[in-house]
Formats: sequence, structure tokens, C-alpha cells
Amino acid sequence: MTRLVLVRHGETEWHAENRYAGISDVALTRRGLEQARLLGAWAEAARPDAVWCSDLGRARLTAEPSAKAIGADPVVDARLRELHFGRGEGLTRDEMERAFPDALRAFRADPVAGHLPGGEDPAAAARRFTACLHDIAGRHPGGRVLVVAHSTALRLALCRLLGLPLKDYRRRFPSLGNCALTEIRLRDGDAALLEFNTAIEGSLVPWSLQ
Repeated sequence: MTRLVLVRHGETEWHAENRYAGISDVALTRRGLEQARLLGAWAEAARPDAVWCSDLGRARLTAEPSAKAIGADPVVDARLRELHFGRGEGLTRDEMERAFPDALRAFRADPVAGHLPGGEDPAAAARRFTACLHDIAGRHPGGRVLVVAHSTALRLALCRLLGLPLKDYRRRFPSLGNCALTEIRLRDGDAALLEFNTAIEGSLVPWSLQ
């Protein structure tokens, strides 16, 4: 049995306008850096056995204080990165409505079958992400690991692990707070949800509608 604490990175510069940040390397805001510091304080108290993170800068910066708190380097794995949103990268919902209204309607109806044009297949993203989580569990049997990643990838992975339809990821898990804690237990390939979207004490956690 392995427990994985899944965390979305800290607030980025695109949060204020709710722009879609997939593989774009967007910087953390001052608030995002403070959220990373608070996550590090949590790690110092909770003492996870390891810290893993996506290779995108916003996830690595968020993970660094936690890794430092336990005296280890973060394990960086590209499989934990966010989806590529294709033509939606860097756009707001209104901008997408103007640029490709028909594709956006298809996305709203079914964000997996009708994923954003030019973007990554969400089903493939869910497979790569959950494969990484199972590898992490295999590397740390009986342990507890902090995993810093991204909103859409995390929600897709939760659906896949818990047996929920992938197309419902936005309905079942409408938002994840920046640096909020979601904990799962993996045992023999089966997953259980132990905690969901819990704000770190003292953190002002913004919400995203992506």
C-alpha cells in the first residue's frame, strides 16, 4: 500500500484571467510562491518519503520547498505534466469562443471525445499520468509521497483510478485549489480516495474553472 498526496502547483500569472496553461511554462505569482512555501511547511510536518513533480517550471518551483524540507531532491517526471491544450493554449474561454466556437461547443459537451483542437488526447494523458503514479507506488511501497502536478491531468487521473468516466472529469471534479491536498491510497492496483481538495492551513486558495 502506498499513499500519494496529489497537489496542483501554485498560482500562476495566467490565473487572474483564467487562461488555459497546458505545456506552456507560466511563472508563479508571488501568491503562488507563498503557496509553495506553505506546502513546504506542510511537508516539514508531514514528512513524506519523497517528492515527485512534473517537469514544467511551475510544478518544479512548487515542489522545491517541500523537497528541501525533507532533505531530498524532487524526482522530476515528464509523465506528470499537464495536457497540451493545442489551440486553446494561453486563451480564455471567451477567446476560444471567438476563435473556434464549434470546437468549443464539442469540448463542453464531451471534453474527452471533443478535446480542444490540436491538443493532447485526454485518454492518452490519463494513461501516462496514472502509469507514473503506479510506478511511484512501486518505488515507495508502504510509503507516502507528495506528487506536484496539474489540474486537468490530476482530475483525469482521479477518474481513471476511481473507475469514473473520463468525460465526466470536469463535472465530478470541477476544480482543484492551488496547493490543496488530495490523497489517494494505491494497493495492488486499486485506488481509494482518502482526502480531496483540502486547503493548506493559512493558504488562500483560488479556484479555476478550467
